[in-house]
Amino acid sequence: MGIVAIALNTFREGAKDKIFYAIVVFAIIIMGSSRFIATLSVGQIDKITKDLGLATISLLGLLIAIFVGTKLVYEEISRRTIYTIISKPVTRSQFILGKYFGLLLIIGMTLTILTVFFSLVVYLNSNTLDAHLLKAIGLAFFELALITSVAIFFSTFTSPISSALFTMGIWVAGHFSGDLKGLGQISDSSLSRGVSTFLYYLVPNLSNFDIRGEVVHGVGIPHTFFLFSVCYGLIYSAAVILIATLIFRKRDF
Repeated sequence: MGIVAIALNTFREGAKDKIFYAIVVFAIIIMGSSRFIATLSVGQIDKITKDLGLATISLLGLLIAIFVGTKLVYEEISRRTIYTIISKPVTRSQFILGKYFGLLLIIGMTLTILTVFFSLVVYLNSNTLDAHLLKAIGLAFFELALITSVAIFFSTFTSPISSALFTMGIWVAGHFSGDLKGLGQISDSSLSRGVSTFLYYLVPNLSNFDIRGEVVHGVGIPHTFFLFSVCYGLIYSAAVILIATLIFRKRDF
């Protein structure tokens, strides 16, 4: 049993989770009703449809990353199946990586389903397809990959509820990290400035992945920015997963 086997098993188990299906159905309902919601604003149907669709995909993907990711490791420990797994020729690092990539498969499948449905809704509204929407969804995936790594990290040493709260806190802080640094800079206390600067660089800057506004209003996204955001997400996720594996290696089973 290696990384691939654990990932595929995680994918199969996650795909059976009722939360997964509830989230997907809820997202489809929201995007399906976007045309009705958009008609409330004259002349903005296309923009509101795109904005609502992209926001729905990001939010529902976040819920899957949090509610599924935070219990992946914990359930293996609570059900004592972890003893069976680690008794086989598989390292603890492979276990964590398998769980991580398995959840990414679930998120990737979810985003693919929602993207197909979303594209259909956009086409029915405007008779055109905007390729820039795929850029926004692509960056949303890398943001979710980062958040998934955070969820896995917390799940290695705390309960699902605590992990979910911590992960959600990181997500909120990540979207307001720029404001956090700005508040510290206007403070008269050097300690406050130092702490805010430290937290700014510690917390992931999730604004790097949010190009929804630019896409909706037809603003071009430089390829360099897209590439930077992807690399940033990959490096940050790898660092968090590395720390998670180090912590999990220290656990006594």
